[in-house]
Amino acid sequence: MYFDLSDEQRDLAAAARDFLTGSASPAAARAALDEPGAAIPPGRTELVKSGFAAITVPESAGGGGGSVLDLAVVAEQAGRVLAGPSLVTFARAAVLLDGDADRLAALADGSLAVAVSDGGPVLDAAGADVFFSRRGDDVVLGRGSVTERAPIDPTRGLGDVVLEEGEVVAAAADGAADRWTRAERVGRVILAAEGLGAASRALEIGVAYAKERHAFGRPIGSYQAVKHALVDAYVEVEQLRSLVWWAAWSADESPAELPLASAAAKAAAAATLELAAETLIQVHGGIGFTWEHDAHLYWRRAKVDRFLLGDDVAALDEVARIAIAAAAGTEVDR
Repeated sequence: MYFDLSDEQRDLAAAARDFLTGSASPAAARAALDEPGAAIPPGRTELVKSGFAAITVPESAGGGGGSVLDLAVVAEQAGRVLAGPSLVTFARAAVLLDGDADRLAALADGSLAVAVSDGGPVLDAAGADVFFSRRGDDVVLGRGSVTERAPIDPTRGLGDVVLEEGEVVAAAADGAADRWTRAERVGRVILAAEGLGAASRALEIGVAYAKERHAFGRPIGSYQAVKHALVDAYVEVEQLRSLVWWAAWSADESPAELPLASAAAKAAAAATLELAAETLIQVHGGIGFTWEHDAHLYWRRAKVDRFLLGDDVAALDEVARIAIAAAAGTEVDR
């Protein structure tokens, strides 16, 4: 199957890159490490004002009325500059609030600052006022108290949340479990898109340095050990790109493919971003291991993202179970 982004999506990516590079950067992530609690740009308010956060919210509720693929295009650009908060949170919230016009409008205008609790450390807990969680087979929305963690990657705003009693926003009888599962899978797609952006940028920095840094009278990129490492990372990044676009397309056009596609994208993103970040460090040699260089910021993002929405091992296990069940012509419990 031939697939490519439309002209409109390419324009969307360019607009997102202009906005995000003008407001977020690895330097901001570094500042947050030096000053715990510092704001992470662009921040919820500016991200909402830009309209990018609410791309998948219906137009009738004040959102963009766009697709998951549209949001993935933006998420890739957010990953390149380690922006926060994560578009994963907005993507999941839009699914969980499907049909709730008032709360969707609040999500779109920024008056509803949410995060989603899966039972462990909560992504974007810092700055959230209310939290989605599961209570039995219902989906509830309520307040909670947040204890922020000492960050590995401060841009992820992780925190431990003690939830209070909340209001049911999706009941078991209305398919709340299926809605929660779809929100998680859409979240995995957007997380993988952010990972794609971060891995792509790490690779670009490594390639540029390999061209300009000389050793023994030659660019270090001319040595096999360096160029082979960069090519290996490039291959993984481009494979991830295909998986991300397939998964995002599946979320919009082929729900039956989404379980496999989202799990595959999640698993690949974890491994690819880690490889790209570690290759970046290696290519830079001694300076790559220092606090002053940005390489460790991408490595930090890789280490945290590996465990968000389930780790890559669990995702690979899911891929295997789905593939085996499909080959056997049976159903798999997901």
